[in-house]
Amino acid sequence: MKIWIADTNTPAYRQVKFHNEQHSGYEYLGDLDDEELKSFLLNLQDSMDIEKNMKLLKYYGYLHLFIINKS
Repeated sequence: MKIWIADTNTPAYRQVKFHNEQHSGYEYLGDLDDEELKSFLLNLQDSMDIEKNMKLLKYYGYLHLFIINKS
């Protein structure tokens, strides 16, 4: 699946937006298969529900994640 990404990382949070279509302000992440996408999502947050988020991305064509940085 072809993925474009916008990634905002601050000391308090990380906001990652995925789209299946090209959008302005988004960088092309690549043509990822399911295993590559799972690995990428696990690197963002290891406690994430990977299967649910992959289904949402495939169904809607986009996925927005808001991850709170705990330190």
